[in-house]
Amino acid sequence: MSGNAVRPSGRWLVRAVPFVWLSLFFLVPFVITVKISFSTPATAQPPYLPVIDWSNGLEGWREFFYALDLTNYQMLAADSLYWEATVSSLAYAATATVILILIGTPMALAMARASERVQPLLVALVVVPFWTSFLIRIYAWIAILKPEGLLNAGLLKFGLIAQPLEILNTPLAVMIGLTYAYLPFMVLPLYAVMSRLDSSLPEAAADLGASRTRVFRTVTLPLAMPGLVAGALLCFIPMVGEFIIPDLLGGSETLMLGRMLWIEFFSNRDWPIASAVAVLLLILIVGPVVIFRGAEEKREEALR
Repeated sequence: MSGNAVRPSGRWLVRAVPFVWLSLFFLVPFVITVKISFSTPATAQPPYLPVIDWSNGLEGWREFFYALDLTNYQMLAADSLYWEATVSSLAYAATATVILILIGTPMALAMARASERVQPLLVALVVVPFWTSFLIRIYAWIAILKPEGLLNAGLLKFGLIAQPLEILNTPLAVMIGLTYAYLPFMVLPLYAVMSRLDSSLPEAAADLGASRTRVFRTVTLPLAMPGLVAGALLCFIPMVGEFIIPDLLGGSETLMLGRMLWIEFFSNRDWPIASAVAVLLLILIVGPVVIFRGAEEKREEALR
């Protein structure tokens, strides 16, 4: 009797843990960020004026809503620099995601079709980079891409180039860094789906006369679409706000929202503007997730 009474409460507690976690580490910081985005900069600590007068209680909240200041968001809309950073972030993230799909899909397919003894080794090779610090891995690319680096040294040695290529501090270097850093996030979800596909379906299509390309396009790819979309989201979302890669490999001329956030927070100490940029970044990130959920719901309804 007592055991039956405890079990529902235990289930409720388990279900409540993720909600408490998200509230503490996402919802509360987000509310604070939104609040700061309506403030104005000040030479103080922290460097912004209070938005709500807590001493007035409910009246302070009323004054806040009646005098809601959208100046920081208006500045974002009016300043072309933030527009350029937004477009640049979306362009880098979208281009890198397409490249990752083109590279990751055949990799995942090859892993899924490998023998059961080899598959764990291939998965380990994909996961191995996570054992090293992300910052160290990006610094390693500086040593590879710089004019006197390993890449130019190899090309010069084999006579493929007459002088060192200027790759570091260019958009190409940023694309290389993004592709390298996020490739596992594309390969692993695709592999997880492809490894569970019924192998008899592609075989049946081939027996009916379909070419390998057509089998992949009409059978394998549609069945692997959930993994493809999951991998694309896992790559696209963090790449939009990426800071380390554009800062180290792209140089000072590379404009991305993550870098703009860093500059506003730590160089300019303009927390209200930085908070407004953070809210904009979150909106850009949430958009693809909402679209994906809508597409998934439609797909599930179509399968019923």
